[in-house]
Amino acid sequence: MSFKCGIVGLPNVGKSTLFNALTDSSKAQAANFPFCTIDPNVGVVPVPDKRLDNLASVSKSKKIINTTISFVDIAGLVKGASKGEGLGNKFLSHIREVDAIIHMIRCFDSDDIQNVNPTVDPIRDLEIIETEMMLADLESVQKRLEKSNKKNVDEEQLKILEIAQDCINNDKDLSVLKEKFDKKTLNQSGLLTIKPKIYVCNVDEQSVQNGNEYTKNFINKFGEENTLIISADIENQINELDKDERKNYMDMIGLDQTGLDLLIQKGYKILELDTYFTSGPEETRAWTIEKNCTAPKAAGEIHTDFEKGFIRAETVSYEDFIANDGWVNSKTNGKMRLEGKDYIVKDGDVLNFRFNT
Repeated sequence: MSFKCGIVGLPNVGKSTLFNALTDSSKAQAANFPFCTIDPNVGVVPVPDKRLDNLASVSKSKKIINTTISFVDIAGLVKGASKGEGLGNKFLSHIREVDAIIHMIRCFDSDDIQNVNPTVDPIRDLEIIETEMMLADLESVQKRLEKSNKKNVDEEQLKILEIAQDCINNDKDLSVLKEKFDKKTLNQSGLLTIKPKIYVCNVDEQSVQNGNEYTKNFINKFGEENTLIISADIENQINELDKDERKNYMDMIGLDQTGLDLLIQKGYKILELDTYFTSGPEETRAWTIEKNCTAPKAAGEIHTDFEKGFIRAETVSYEDFIANDGWVNSKTNGKMRLEGKDYIVKDGDVLNFRFNT
């Protein structure tokens, strides 16, 4: 499975610049005026994982195939978007299609880059976006709860919509829904405000290591757990360098990891995802699964026939696979296990599936 993150924010906060850096492309037109992005740009990016190279070296694989993440650059929202202001409703519909939302927040001063508001205030900017998404949710919920439409909604979804309506109308936290319903059922509701969120504070080069007053105020209010400090401009500069120059430049400015790496780590965490591997002489490949995924379901990521005809999974942990130099020695040394249908796949497992077709 590949998961999709939508980059949202007010116009001119650096969404398209970050998208260009993340996808190593110039698909998004990073122009200094609002609404230069009209249709959502989608970039599919390989997920960097050092374990792949090590596994491929042991297995002497001809190919290495990363799992992927998709980034969607969604055009800038403005106050009133839920009522069609700017290019509002079209873009709100694009947000419904993503698994997680990356809130891009302007945390830098600039005379060169136009700001839609008179001052830089990341807390206010985020509240504008979240209010518009909440109002869009309210409108959607009210329509689906109208008598003429109710008959088309199943009982569990009706409960979700009724609780959501009460929460929005009475300024309650919608996270109560996550305590009452499972993730799959909630995803079917199409509600924007319950999607997992990552906050990206876009700063200037001088603030990339320690942040600034804008980021401090933002983190004081929204916390550090889902917040990243990134300079979209620096990410673009890093992308233009070759591998050796990139490392030297990152060392010089004090960066251990790129923004892409940090975003993927946050994304996997908030979406509760794991990675397992298949490895042999033809290819070493990474596969993305949800946490607590059973072996047959993990097999289904490769092909539905693998899940339907699942017999067992030959399983070695990543560490044991490397330490024992591959499948043969792992088996000889008792590090390979045969796991059945109830086995919960762990992050880093190297698997070989046995199945009937």
